[in-house]
Amino acid sequence: MNTRVLLVDDHAVVRAGIHLVLDRAAGIEVVGEAGTEERTVILARAHQPDVIVLDVLLPGKGGIALIPELLEVAPNSRVLMLSSSTEPGTLERALEAGATGYSIKRATDVDLIAAVQAVAAGSSYVHPELGAALARGRKASTGPLSPRELDVLRLIALGHTNHEIAKELFISTRTTEMHRASIMRKLHFETRAQLVNYALANGLIGPA
Repeated sequence: MNTRVLLVDDHAVVRAGIHLVLDRAAGIEVVGEAGTEERTVILARAHQPDVIVLDVLLPGKGGIALIPELLEVAPNSRVLMLSSSTEPGTLERALEAGATGYSIKRATDVDLIAAVQAVAAGSSYVHPELGAALARGRKASTGPLSPRELDVLRLIALGHTNHEIAKELFISTRTTEMHRASIMRKLHFETRAQLVNYALANGLIGPA
């Protein structure tokens, strides 16, 4: 079954370019295009796409602020943000709002296709250039965490639920929840976005 994609960018030329790239990829189908917030919500509700490729700087309240509404009308969709910026703070805000991936507009065709495929498969994706910037900016140590907590952290950062992590590691869901709470306490974190950034900066997950 094809991965169904909704493209959102206020520049028709940009949408056309992305559409062309994705059309060339096996297993990906562009089901709609939008250039405004209102049109994006309408198409997301109508098509229930697997992936919404969403411009960060969409006119109006902006792409990041639109994410919660999109996930409300299309709860099974995953959001891949597309931006010209490699500012880590923008990534953090996007992940906190519910995005699963973050790529940049100067990404290669191969990188863009990989981003869509990764997000559609349920994994987190961050473009390698931004991952490198995070690694340079964050030098935290994994020392406080046990090997099992590092396993749990990696799977959280990849977007897995507590139930999925429990199955993967052959532990109970309750134990997974306890490990997650311990990780958040030890690292003094409050959001999943902080965990993803930490995992990227410390090589627990790859930037792509």
